[in-house]
Amino acid sequence: MMNRRNLLSGIAMLRPGAAALAFATGRGDARPASEVARDEDYWREIQQAFAVDRTIINLNNGGVSPSPRIVQDALRRYQEYSNLAPVQIMWRELEPRKESVRVGIARLFGCDPEEIALTRNASEALEIVQLGLDLKRGDEVITTDQDYPRMITTWKQREKRDGIVLKQLAFPTPPASPGQLVELFEQAITPRTRVLHFCQVTNLTGQIFPVRDLCRLARRRGIEAIVDGAHAFAHFPFQQSDLECDYYGTSLHKWLLAPIGTGFLYVRKEKIPKLWPLFGAMDPTGGDIRKFEEIGTHPAANHNAIAEAILFHDGIGGERKAERLRYLRRYWTRRLSQLPGVGTRTSDDPAQSCGLGLLTIEGRDVGEIGAELWRSHRIVSTPIKRDDYSGIRITPNVYTTLRELDVFCDAVEKIVHRSSARG
Repeated sequence: MMNRRNLLSGIAMLRPGAAALAFATGRGDARPASEVARDEDYWREIQQAFAVDRTIINLNNGGVSPSPRIVQDALRRYQEYSNLAPVQIMWRELEPRKESVRVGIARLFGCDPEEIALTRNASEALEIVQLGLDLKRGDEVITTDQDYPRMITTWKQREKRDGIVLKQLAFPTPPASPGQLVELFEQAITPRTRVLHFCQVTNLTGQIFPVRDLCRLARRRGIEAIVDGAHAFAHFPFQQSDLECDYYGTSLHKWLLAPIGTGFLYVRKEKIPKLWPLFGAMDPTGGDIRKFEEIGTHPAANHNAIAEAILFHDGIGGERKAERLRYLRRYWTRRLSQLPGVGTRTSDDPAQSCGLGLLTIEGRDVGEIGAELWRSHRIVSTPIKRDDYSGIRITPNVYTTLRELDVFCDAVEKIVHRSSARG
């Protein structure tokens, strides 16, 4: 009988880069995800599936994450094959294979493949919706002041060009409960509100939003809801039915570990005809999801290698991956929170957070801390500066070791102790 363990073992014989994944999958199959999350022998095998520079400690995987070897091998293979005769091989042989990738993404997201458009990133996916919805002067768009900057500038462009009204809501970090976020949006809605736009996971603190409740709120009021899933998809398990969304855009080079420059847009089937494509298409008001993929000449290798990333993700399993990422966040937050003046703006509630966390240190400039972490320890982090809070965003991934997090924690402790001595 062919099960996941046998399948991956067979793949490993053909692709050496998959051997570590096959071994680790065999070790973890029968155990609860919470137990596997703490099994360093298991994760050591996963870590060996990556070819990364271990002289650098990369704690900014939320920006873009390295792919495992099997993804990189597939990317190189498709690129080299394309180059033999691009017009024939890239356009006529490899490009049609994206349909298999479409099916794979649809399976993970739990929707019809005809509702999935392959894009280059979350920004492109979301801008298709932002710029493709018919809005007129005075129509209101409600979002938050902690949404991704590029999405905010897109709405501001429509504000300047089309006369729409952009309303940005402030919210506490972390909020008292997910329900508090719903209340903020509900109170801001007026008869002129046409769109709610929000992150499933904010890129600043890792706050998870109550997407289904917000989508239901929008639907009751006849309002469009756009979900920014850049930091959510393949970070922790969920499907479209858990969200009940109509529009969803995400990048795949973060938590799915797919090639850089890959993403997808989900549009509920009945919404496709009314959404204009970002680039001109033969039938812009038609119902074919592929109208959103008309971007001109592009490499087939990038989107075809997504298939290997899906294989890798399936091999680990969504629940195991999420539990490991939560375990890594708690590993550094609980140790560093013992220090005076050190804390986090990220909730420990699993309903409100997963692997992304924001470290706060009182009395220190986060830009200087980030620079020192890199200069003295070769640690890549993400300083976040806002008027209402600041901190260092930390995003490990499945290839991150506890030893690397210990080096990070040691470095922060030295910074804090040195600041205390000066004070």
